[in-house]
Amino acid sequence: MTISDLNETEYIPYFKGYIDNAKGLKLLPGLQSSYNEAIDFYLSIDTNKLSYRYAEGKWTIKEIICHLIDTERIFCYRALRFARQDKTVLSGFDENDYVEYSKADNRSIKDLLEEYQSVRGATISLFKSFDDETLLSKGLAGTGQVSVRALGFLIVGHEKHHIRIIKERYL
Repeated sequence: MTISDLNETEYIPYFKGYIDNAKGLKLLPGLQSSYNEAIDFYLSIDTNKLSYRYAEGKWTIKEIICHLIDTERIFCYRALRFARQDKTVLSGFDENDYVEYSKADNRSIKDLLEEYQSVRGATISLFKSFDDETLLSKGLAGTGQVSVRALGFLIVGHEKHHIRIIKERYL
């Protein structure tokens, strides 16, 4: 399934910008290619820049990487619950709290990228297990309904969003 198969009833309007970042992609190849691109990009960053903040109160690049890992885990958890037809309404999360308590700046880039690799591998395995019917399953999270496949494209689009921010504001 491609992003063009997605319709706007599968996600809340807040996610549209992230979804648009994944245009032209198929889900599984998109997850793999965005991972490859991200790893190459993160490894190209001068290590002195990894703890840089472009303004007071903004996250460092290490914190952004950790944020992407945390968010991917949360989106996969949601996808699993919805794929298994769990009708529990899932709460949102405050990404700023997650980053504040992540201690990402105390970690090496090698450690962060190893975790990222593990999480993305698990994400790809999870989404490979879903058939077309399962990908259309929806559930309630945060402020609205989202489909399993929209969550997969959100992972890709959210990552592309943050890489663009890093390029524009940090490097």
